Amino acid sequence: MTGKLFIVATPIGNLNDITYRAIETLKDVDMVLAEDTRHSKKLFTHFEILTPLKAFHEHNEREKTQSIISELNSGVSIALISDAGTPLISDPGYFIVSHAKKEGIEVVPIPGPSAIITALSASGLASNSFSFFGFLPSKQTARIKYLQNRADLNETIIFYESPKRILATLNDMLKVFGDERKVCLAKELTKSFETIRTDEIPSLIEYLTSDPAHQKGEFVILVSSTDKIDLVDAENQLAKILPILCAEMGASKASKLASKITGIDKKHCYNRAIEL
Repeated sequence: MTGKLFIVATPIGNLNDITYRAIETLKDVDMVLAEDTRHSKKLFTHFEILTPLKAFHEHNEREKTQSIISELNSGVSIALISDAGTPLISDPGYFIVSHAKKEGIEVVPIPGPSAIITALSASGLASNSFSFFGFLPSKQTARIKYLQNRADLNETIIFYESPKRILATLNDMLKVFGDERKVCLAKELTKSFETIRTDEIPSLIEYLTSDPAHQKGEFVILVSSTDKIDLVDAENQLAKILPILCAEMGASKASKLASKITGIDKKHCYNRAIEL
């Protein structure tokens, strides 16, 4: 009889957030694949889970997958966990799950904590439509281009970011998104120093720079959707009114008024104004 592969969500901070079903599964399977066995041992010790742990991470996933598939085919039941949250979400697991599905092995999700959903639920931003894009590129040029390609999405967009790059990323977001869109910074979720702040980007930059401690922790960044305007019509309208406004007032005032009339980002209007 073929074994099953269980995808088990674990706490993102507060150990009490684990489900009874997750604990039961981790105790019942023959083996648990863990992103970092040293980290997972703390969880196992707390809940008295004695199941053997094996390291399974981004550096050995492809190498280990075939042997794990063989064990599953021989009847061994295996659980996959990440360091925190739901496996495969910006964590290893896609390669083995896709191979297990191809082999006809049953893959069983054991749902639970997810930093994305936790942050979104308390952000105050629209949750009816959203997209998650994982970690942003580490290099500034690539990061700005990546943000520009998603700037006009009419839905909440979500990223992960490290404490080393959080300030640089917000400064890049200010360049791309302007200073009026709402952004939520969420860190240390479910922990003692949980922080969830939703504000305009300049205020969040001020918050981060006011105390070095504010930049510590892994961040979830949520960006509000762009206003649902017809960009083609708005650009045509902008092309008509901006020269008239600039003739009557300076580029700064003209761009602010043009932004209010067309719904186009103020910075974009200003850049168009100074080109006239």
